[in-house]
Amino acid sequence: MKSVIGIILIAGAVILGYLGITNLQKSSKSVEILGIEITAEDNKGKEIAYIEIGVAVITLIGGIYLLGQKKR
Repeated sequence: MKSVIGIILIAGAVILGYLGITNLQKSSKSVEILGIEITAEDNKGKEIAYIEIGVAVITLIGGIYLLGQKKR
């Protein structure tokens, strides 16, 4: 049972990590006009992306821990 939960946690971590990285990349846009680059950033979007990445790392560690435990 623990191995099933571990696999689910690892799959969830991969999904959350992907969403976090995607949202982090989408949180800033830049446009070049007449040789001047103008950048706009969404700070709230970056904050949410960092939270998603952090939760993904914690979930991945938990999943690996559950898979690594010996059966009793």
